[in-house]
Amino acid sequence: MSGQGLHTGAETEATFLPAPPGQGIVFRRTDLAGAPVVPARLTEVAAVERRTAIGRGRTTIHTVEHLLAAVAAHEIDDLTVELTGPEPPILDGSVQPYFAALTQAEPVEVDGEPVVLSVQAPFTVTEGDSSYVVAPAKEFRLTVTIEWSHPLIGRQSGSYSVTPQSFAQELAAARTFGFASEVEGLKAKGLIKGASATSAIVLDDRALVNGGRLRWPDEFVRHKAADIVGDLALTGARIRAHVVAMRPSHGGNVALARALSRAAKRTGAPTMDIGRIMDVLPHRYPFLLVDRIIEVEGQQRIVGIKNVTINEPFFQGHFPGHPIMPGVLIIEAMAQVGGMLLMSHFEGQDVSDKVVYFMSLDNVKFRRPVVPGDQIRFELEMIQFRGKTCKMKGVGYVDGQVVAEAEMMAMVTEK
Repeated sequence: MSGQGLHTGAETEATFLPAPPGQGIVFRRTDLAGAPVVPARLTEVAAVERRTAIGRGRTTIHTVEHLLAAVAAHEIDDLTVELTGPEPPILDGSVQPYFAALTQAEPVEVDGEPVVLSVQAPFTVTEGDSSYVVAPAKEFRLTVTIEWSHPLIGRQSGSYSVTPQSFAQELAAARTFGFASEVEGLKAKGLIKGASATSAIVLDDRALVNGGRLRWPDEFVRHKAADIVGDLALTGARIRAHVVAMRPSHGGNVALARALSRAAKRTGAPTMDIGRIMDVLPHRYPFLLVDRIIEVEGQQRIVGIKNVTINEPFFQGHFPGHPIMPGVLIIEAMAQVGGMLLMSHFEGQDVSDKVVYFMSLDNVKFRRPVVPGDQIRFELEMIQFRGKTCKMKGVGYVDGQVVAEAEMMAMVTEK
């Protein structure tokens, strides 16, 4: 697919290529030296004003939401997208050209399990003027409401089941839109350099400019629903939830995606199972406090899971009759996940004679008790790495709520 980018105006070609199972969705900038890759993940989000951009500095890729909506609607889990510029082509302003191209490419099943985020209990998300209510569902469903004081828009609502078939019929062809009164202000910010009447719906105070026609009377809310599908693809998972969105925005959608990642139950093949963890960490029962690693992003970030059951040996003596996981063991579990991240810097080397020692803990906070039946999601980010010493920041979540956080220094040494 080739054409101009909406915001950069750059002429770019986007090529879809097969990827190995478990890779996820990855962009590759073939126009830059070394063809750097940018994974389509929440940690890569760089901007949310009028589009969703991912990457850092010169590798930034703008307006990924339309392309990602097509990928997500097809339930494609693994894909490499090569770009010859900083932004996928805007084409006609809808998801349809990308969706049709992927349909023609005939996606196939591969070995492995897809990663699925299933919501177990309702929760809400608010970001600026955007608000969302998320409820359990067996499928991905959207109910979206928008409001604009324009005679062609007003208040529009729609409810959609997000399957390949329904997306193709109800959402794919809905185009992005903007207002003529905003053009100069957006151009002053360096945006919409590639916008035209053929790549978006443009409205003046009363009607469409240049005699344009709508594909549906409620095309506006349909496009906003498609944007949500694209932005939620940054979770790296298929969604099983009913999302009720009021005045959605890219900033709100990304906040929703982060909340889903932390609150929903994640199933599918782990990045590292308990066997791989035991290959790296020296700990054993009852002191091995990590069950699986579900995300690893280079050597900068890691996400691990600890399932807390009533059979944990520490519950026998810690507040008997009112079982609460000891705070020091929550931090120990967090540290073990951090140890996996630190040891990733020695991948390819023999680590059997190496061990991770933690040197200091700072800013440790406990936010709420952890009890039997909880699943703790630990997210750790590498802040600094020098030689064999590092500094990390970790946060533990249960059902999307922070239970503990800490900054820690650690080093790798010989046993």
